[in-house]
Amino acid sequence: MPVLTMKETPRPSSTPTETKLEEQIRRRAYQLYEARSRENGNELEDWLQAEIDITGNATPEPSVV
Repeated sequence: MPVLTMKETPRPSSTPTETKLEEQIRRRAYQLYEARSRENGNELEDWLQAEIDITGNATPEPSVV
């Protein structure tokens, strides 16, 4: 019987701008984590707040085609 394997869906390559933005958000989220005395359990909230802080909005804008 053949062994079934999961195929990994390739992730589209990030542009340099997207990579830089993600790094800025990551740094801000870590700052928020440190401001809470490194208390675990709020990773999602920190990330979402960091997105708002960096981009100025809570949801990504739809791409224009």
